[in-house]
Amino acid sequence: MPQPILYAAVTNHGFGHATRTAALLAAVKRLCPEVLLILTTTAPRWLLESYLREDFIHRPQPLDIGVVQRDSITMDKVATLEKLKQIRAQEGRTIAAEVNFIRQNRVRLVMADIPPIAAAIAQAAGIPCWMVSNFGWDFVYRPWGGEFVEMADWIADRFSQCSHLFRLPLHEPMSAFPTVTDVGFTGGSPHYAEADLRTQFHITTPIERTVLLTFGGLGLEQIPYHNLQRYPDWQFITFDRQAPDLPNLLKIHQPDFRPVDFMPLCSQVVSKPGYSTFAEACRLGVPIVSITRDDFAEAPVLIAGIQDYHHHRILSPTEFFQGDWQFLQEPPRPPRRSEKLKTDGNDVIAKAIVDYLHTD
Repeated sequence: MPQPILYAAVTNHGFGHATRTAALLAAVKRLCPEVLLILTTTAPRWLLESYLREDFIHRPQPLDIGVVQRDSITMDKVATLEKLKQIRAQEGRTIAAEVNFIRQNRVRLVMADIPPIAAAIAQAAGIPCWMVSNFGWDFVYRPWGGEFVEMADWIADRFSQCSHLFRLPLHEPMSAFPTVTDVGFTGGSPHYAEADLRTQFHITTPIERTVLLTFGGLGLEQIPYHNLQRYPDWQFITFDRQAPDLPNLLKIHQPDFRPVDFMPLCSQVVSKPGYSTFAEACRLGVPIVSITRDDFAEAPVLIAGIQDYHHHRILSPTEFFQGDWQFLQEPPRPPRRSEKLKTDGNDVIAKAIVDYLHTD
């Protein structure tokens, strides 16, 4: 039987889609070491390698734009619309180039998170496209009105060509997809033992007074780090390269380490709404403190899901940016619902991929 080859397309937006896809592909490699992985994404290779330590081919071809942002919450809608128009105008050429690549490399399956054009590429190549996400870009763009409505319609049409959607928790309806299977959380798991991290980074504070501050790959402008001085006997951990030097703030710069590696050391994760951070905290049972965000359609869905299924505290932007961070000393609120969300998304989707790649 020829070597199984999987083409994975990842949206050009932030880091979360890339990391959750890389974590899923790592599960594929564990089940089927001989599979050849081709990652089509503009996400940096070092980021992919922090989750996917096995060999893969990196094809830095942009297939969509997501949302153009200055930081993890500040959007540029004008630039986003301009990029969308360019991608749509070039769609035919992009499809032709990727179909040619797929056929030359004997790809059996396209997996996407979640560039709409990937479904059209797979259909033109005569192979299935499986998508994995908790939301679609049509859901984000449509509320913005104007020319974004036409873009949302175009995207929904592409999504309708998808062979199968694995819908992740904390999702919107995703009604454009004809075939849907609900699965558990995907995401990364810690690579290092808690004791080893404590030794290497000289962390001596107990979990109750250790906090991870993580705001996505683009970070946030004007994080009120001065509030950390109110808690001198606490340990804060950040991956923000622009953070100030403070005695109780540990700045992680090494690319081998990820926020998920430090979550088991912490009593809470302070974040903005984002599936990947939320999913990894949920998988590890670490409470989430999140600011709200009203200008991005996915955010209220994520916030409501966390309130329903996970220990949490939800802050307004005013409480976060202008408050004294008294929330750190308050117990998290319990989930509103008693049922638990599944955490087996990596394994379920990976098994389906491997099973398909081994069919004649």
